[in-house]
Amino acid sequence: MSAVAESHRGDFTANPRVLVLAAMAAVIGVISAFVALGLARLISFFTNVFYYGQFSARELASPAGHHLGAWSVLIPVAGGLIIGLMARYGSEKIRGHGIPEALEAILIGRSRMEPKVAVLKPLASALAIGTGGPFGAEGPIIMTGGAFGSLFAQAFHMSSAERKTLLVAGAAGGMAAIFAAPVAAVLLAVELLLFEWKPRSFIPVATAAAIAGTLRVPLMGPGPIFLTRAHAPLAIHGLGAAVVLGLVAGFASGGLTWLVYTSEDLFRRLPIHWMWWPAIGGVAIGIGGLFYPRALGVGYDVIRDLLNGNLVGWFVVGLLVTKAVIWALALGSGNSGGVLAPLLLMGGALGVLGAPLLPGDPGQSAELGMAAMMAGTMGAPFTAIAFVAEVTHDVNLLPGLLIACMAADAVTVLLLKRSILTEKLERRGHHVMREYIVNPLHLLRVGEVMEKDIPTVPASLPVDGLFERLAEEDPVLARRQEWALVDDSEKLVGLVTRGDLVRAFDREDGDGATVLDVGSRQLIVTYDDELLEEATAKMIAHDIGRLPVVDRNDSSRLVGLLGRAGVMSVWLHASREEQLRDSGWLSTSLKTLRKRISTRVHRGAATKKRK
Repeated sequence: MSAVAESHRGDFTANPRVLVLAAMAAVIGVISAFVALGLARLISFFTNVFYYGQFSARELASPAGHHLGAWSVLIPVAGGLIIGLMARYGSEKIRGHGIPEALEAILIGRSRMEPKVAVLKPLASALAIGTGGPFGAEGPIIMTGGAFGSLFAQAFHMSSAERKTLLVAGAAGGMAAIFAAPVAAVLLAVELLLFEWKPRSFIPVATAAAIAGTLRVPLMGPGPIFLTRAHAPLAIHGLGAAVVLGLVAGFASGGLTWLVYTSEDLFRRLPIHWMWWPAIGGVAIGIGGLFYPRALGVGYDVIRDLLNGNLVGWFVVGLLVTKAVIWALALGSGNSGGVLAPLLLMGGALGVLGAPLLPGDPGQSAELGMAAMMAGTMGAPFTAIAFVAEVTHDVNLLPGLLIACMAADAVTVLLLKRSILTEKLERRGHHVMREYIVNPLHLLRVGEVMEKDIPTVPASLPVDGLFERLAEEDPVLARRQEWALVDDSEKLVGLVTRGDLVRAFDREDGDGATVLDVGSRQLIVTYDDELLEEATAKMIAHDIGRLPVVDRNDSSRLVGLLGRAGVMSVWLHASREEQLRDSGWLSTSLKTLRKRISTRVHRGAATKKRK
């Protein structure tokens, strides 16, 4: 292998530029922490103003403690009306829970977000939650932090991939500060936002999350936000119960996803402008809040009570149903808020109801239910595991969390084509593939798939001479689309294609022209030790369908040809590797045994007939 070819290759493609991005991400982490603080204070301010008539933003009050009676139904309606106006005359992107909008900016918007989104999204979300909306703060902070990260990146000379890294750094930083969960924030970035697993993006995103998580302590207090007592590790029967709870949570996740988008479809059928939908959704929120006030708002206090075993029985059933219905209707109406906190509350309630399956207390099963519901609905199992562990500090349940989350994820992966986060993108015409695989073009070299023993044509051959050889149906030349041109010393000097020959008819100086005159002299070449990904990049950059393969030490010595067919054969082979199954020794033995049994049965039947 050529030393030149290997000198620039390693396990990763990162370069010193990642240090520049990490430094920028550190600044974004600081910004994200203050954005998270501002959002939390805004939520508290609106809650106190609308439900308690006081101008205070210090403590995150719960709407459940109000004494407004039936008049409280009007508060979510008023909030929805204001949000509808903000969306119509400000930016429609403030509608929804934020993560799909961040994904859309990454996938098709070249990671560019508008300044007004950075202002209107936290304002709308804080207003929605402060007026009783059953939402979480993580979706808005992901959208808002991402917007600030994108705006920061747009101030500098950067590629789209680098802007994406800083956008996601802002999103992860905001989530790390809101929940005091920096590790989960980074995993969320990897599982949902980055669409890659590379040091060039992981290092800056982790830097932003760590900085924001550190700044949370002086700004909003230390974590964990749902501190619970440490539970004993689950025994074997407890792990089995965790599987059952995970499966139930998986089906519940599918039901919640269906409920949200069914609600959205119902609102789309209304003969009025979508600006009015959040107000109609506010009616459902207000009515649900009359029966179960604790279903309103972010519900952090309710989650703590579930984890501490303070809520049990039929109250939990009513709370779960009410929260699910008003949350789905509110999201379907286009209101502004996140999904994570509601999923934690509903998952915790589901876990409490399944507590008799587990040997521990209801708080233990609430933890498992929270993680499983988050994993199943969002399709982010590792994020769910790390998140619940960070917000509770109950690391003894990690094996149980792993099992419950994997069970829930297995159900939703097989039951649903898309998660609650990506379904909205699909409805907008964008397909998201969330499976991270190793690109086969990164593994194979040109020499492994190139066409060898390429027939050559003398560069001095007249064009008419080549036409004559093709007309004679020379089996070596007739089937080709291109021909390598060599001089008298068999050195590569050019390439001529069928397209070049067709264009030669229109040339005024075509008479007596040689194939070298009508072909290409300035060749884009590749080497047999070059990775296919590098060779394919050359094809795309120069809009050509074939590359001569030459000796790295002598560019005039032709060793092969790489065409589109060679590249596509790699993907075909990878696809076959996924689908073709080889017979194992056990399956072969069982197949042989089945044949013997079948033969003996048939013989016995034939013997009985003869008798």
